[in-house]
Amino acid sequence: MGKIPKPKALLAWSSGKDSAWALHLLRQRGEVEIVGLLTTLNEAFNRVAMHGVREELLDAQGRAAGLPLWKVPLPWPCTNEEYEKRMSAAISRARDEGITVMAFGDLFLEDIRQYRIDKLKGTGVEPLFPVWGTRAQTRALADEMMNGGLRAILATVDPKQLDPKFAGRQFDAQLLRDLPPKVDPCGENGEFHTFCYAGPMFSGPIAVKNGEVVERDGFWFADIAPV
Repeated sequence: MGKIPKPKALLAWSSGKDSAWALHLLRQRGEVEIVGLLTTLNEAFNRVAMHGVREELLDAQGRAAGLPLWKVPLPWPCTNEEYEKRMSAAISRARDEGITVMAFGDLFLEDIRQYRIDKLKGTGVEPLFPVWGTRAQTRALADEMMNGGLRAILATVDPKQLDPKFAGRQFDAQLLRDLPPKVDPCGENGEFHTFCYAGPMFSGPIAVKNGEVVERDGFWFADIAPV
């Protein structure tokens, strides 16, 4: 008898550390075959939605991960209705291509997890949460990522929760020491978003440099650029 093929999976890819670590864990566990990275892009600026990362850096991540990118362009501004319509089309395409699992890098936010479950219900695509844990575990998770070789830069900062001076900083041990106590070590409450440029999920590091830090739509963005 031949080997039973693994379920094909897409990974929701934000360009940040959590989705990158999810890719690493999924490959380590070997329960599914990751066949692509699904990313939403702001079509007005050619940047990853919410993280503000340039599309060319996203492309570099895809090459380094050895996986095709499934890009979902979003209008700007984008209504929730339009977002769900475009994501639904992507899920339909996935199902048509024999993909039965969608993995997410969510850490502990129950409402987000439930939203994913509800939206995939009845589609034939099942959700998977490889990094899921508790609020109390994110400091240990941050240490695990760093010790495992993951390297990332804070690409976006929410000034309502964290000082804008943190934009552009390395996600490292010094950062964790400097974060205010109320800020989650992994930024799971939206305090910050990252761009992952190195780690065990990549064939090699992506050479980047920090550009200017700008305020846009109430958030602060570090314009990370390729070297």
